[in-house]
Amino acid sequence: MSTQSKGELVDLLGIGFGPSNLALAIAVHEHNGSGEAPLRAAFHERQPRFGWHRDMLIDDSTMQISYLKDLVTLRNPTSSFSFVAYLHEKGRLIDFINHQVIYPSRVEFHDYLEWSAARFADQVEYGSEVTAIHPVLTDDRVTALDVHAVSEDGVTVRRARNVVLATGLSACLPDGVERGDRIWHSGELLGRVAGLGDARPKRLAVVGAGQSAAEVTEYLHRTFTDAEVYSVFSRYGYSAADDSPFANRIFDPAAVDEFFTSDTDVRQMLLDYHAGTNYAVVDRDLINELYRRSYHERVTGRRRLRFLNVSRPRRVTPTADGVRLDIEHLPTRTTTALDVDYVVFATGYRPSRPDRLLDALEPWLRRAEHDELVVGRDYRVLTDGRMSAGVYVQGATEHLHGISSSLLSTSCVRAGEIAESVVEAVRRTEPMATGSVPRGSGQPRQVLGS
Repeated sequence: MSTQSKGELVDLLGIGFGPSNLALAIAVHEHNGSGEAPLRAAFHERQPRFGWHRDMLIDDSTMQISYLKDLVTLRNPTSSFSFVAYLHEKGRLIDFINHQVIYPSRVEFHDYLEWSAARFADQVEYGSEVTAIHPVLTDDRVTALDVHAVSEDGVTVRRARNVVLATGLSACLPDGVERGDRIWHSGELLGRVAGLGDARPKRLAVVGAGQSAAEVTEYLHRTFTDAEVYSVFSRYGYSAADDSPFANRIFDPAAVDEFFTSDTDVRQMLLDYHAGTNYAVVDRDLINELYRRSYHERVTGRRRLRFLNVSRPRRVTPTADGVRLDIEHLPTRTTTALDVDYVVFATGYRPSRPDRLLDALEPWLRRAEHDELVVGRDYRVLTDGRMSAGVYVQGATEHLHGISSSLLSTSCVRAGEIAESVVEAVRRTEPMATGSVPRGSGQPRQVLGS
């Protein structure tokens, strides 16, 4: 496969083009319109087009954040990229106001994200997966980075002064469980259901106790009207999300400063206190709806929706025509076999490791205990004095920046802070010489750690 250079040196190269780097593209665009020296920016996205959790765009599902926490409003309320500007352009502003909601549907918010992303089509290489980042040396200093990406057209290399890693989340499955034709993760729900065609499953299971698990359970129960749906979780019942006004302060932009400057034990205390704002919790209205359906079925005697609480699958075994779950009831330690046509694991996500592409930069990176990257308040990875090229991360810094580090809640503020940091870094950077790539900088091995 041939390798070709791609264009001129850019000041900022984003890896991934989901909501986080889309917010960054907007921040750079608005900086470039301010009259200051512009930043040259480009982005790589491995998906063939913009998409954000497309297979969970369930009808009637809503966002868990206010429409004002869009890609830009908290940073620049007058921006033409706001959700309100989107509604105005679509001719739905008055209708949305009359709707009297602050949480838009997930389908509509995704349309807003697509609308915003379309304005950067000339800056994004879709269907392009970054495979490696190599240092470019000038007088023994790393002054730029060569980013290697693979697409249908082959391998391209783009040189950048700064890269911003926003590679999203990876689906989690329990140990020993592998995806298959009948074993799904919730993140692939709608595509998998569409692939069933006219097939009508008779029995389905959903494993998990969070928002996605509850949404999948509701959707399957509503969609397959003759099927039994079993919801399996280790709690007594779904826990309601803590979305009270005081608790929501954990998502305030100012909370990031407080969290970052706190001692490690205080950070962990805050994460533990406020886990109920985001993790393994469900919207209260959805909890009530599922309970209403379950109770109604008990009244009518036609039970399809069943909850196997304080239970967990101990073994998941594909069979000739389905999946067998060995379900352990935790208080009694008794195990019962449950045979289903399909099982959906709504068992969450983990942030993609930011350093999996940084192996070739290892000599210049600073690491803390447990081999963690050291990341500054501005989301820039700290390096030694021989490296002026910048590496920034969006996501995977919850232990430093708090719960909102990978969430939409403060994405526009985070993007603005990164853009400002890149502007300052470019100002400090001398004009870059051609540079050289050190020998032995081949494809990087994966770096494991926390």
